[in-house]
Amino acid sequence: MTAFLPSPLAAGGHRQTLLGYWRRRSLEWRHVAEDIVVTAQDGVNLLLRASWQPGPRAQRPALVLLHGLGASDAAKYVVAAGQLAFARGWHVVRMNLRGAGDGVRHAPVLYNAGLDGDLAAVLEAVARQAPRVGVLGFSLGGNLALLLLGRRADRLPPRFVGAVGVSPPLDLAACATALERPGNRLYQLYFMRNLRRAYRERQGARPDVFAPGLEQGVRTVREYDERITAPYGGYPSASDYYASSSAGPRLGAVRHPALVLAAWDDPLIPGESVARWPVSGSVTREMLPTGGHVGFVAPSDAPGGFWAAERALDFLGEG
Repeated sequence: MTAFLPSPLAAGGHRQTLLGYWRRRSLEWRHVAEDIVVTAQDGVNLLLRASWQPGPRAQRPALVLLHGLGASDAAKYVVAAGQLAFARGWHVVRMNLRGAGDGVRHAPVLYNAGLDGDLAAVLEAVARQAPRVGVLGFSLGGNLALLLLGRRADRLPPRFVGAVGVSPPLDLAACATALERPGNRLYQLYFMRNLRRAYRERQGARPDVFAPGLEQGVRTVREYDERITAPYGGYPSASDYYASSSAGPRLGAVRHPALVLAAWDDPLIPGESVARWPVSGSVTREMLPTGGHVGFVAPSDAPGGFWAAERALDFLGEG
């Protein structure tokens, strides 16, 4: 595996985060993709975009990719990782969290960090097509993948190969607090713009479910979770939502191969919130000095210099 050796000028949490965005901004998915709809246990439809390797599907493993907060299957880090995975022989399945991206056409609902049953339903469906299945999640998607391994291992397919979480918010409360730091104002504004727009879109599609105007005046992710995510997700409060949906406390129960990849200088995910949890012998935790949030920009086989994608695939094995 290529060592993580970023340019000295690229070191630093904000630099790595923003450089990752800049280096991958023009990436587009370039393989044929089949839209697949999977129904979760509560009847909500989930949109997947699957790109299959040539030949019988049973000859290649499948990798499910999960995006982060406010993104979709078109997220540039998802595209970068997916292109490398496809080149290495994996079937690539890009999952939209419920209601995200074009998935809103199938289910105008809100996703949250605790819906690990959705991922379980997707893995079960994909496992019917491929002999082995792995999962690679970024940011919120990384937490979701690790939460599933720690909380619902009985729902994993028999030939599940493992999971990787890149920059996962393993303590959601700590991450909401970090977002409120003055130096993170740009990120907070970015997330809130996407979250408010997403709520307005769903409220317009389902006025019988979502009350109008709840997103107005909401300035932080914590306020949004208190006013919108928690009530519509069935949680008493944002604090209860964070405690129930954080994967960190469950890492000790993981019994399948898992990699937690994070950076100490991640501006959104405090390093201590990743490093402090006891882990089982099945979990490999790698904390790098720099890398930012889903940045990890350095010379790599992955498009956009996305070294984390290369590390994740080396962990999961060859396609």
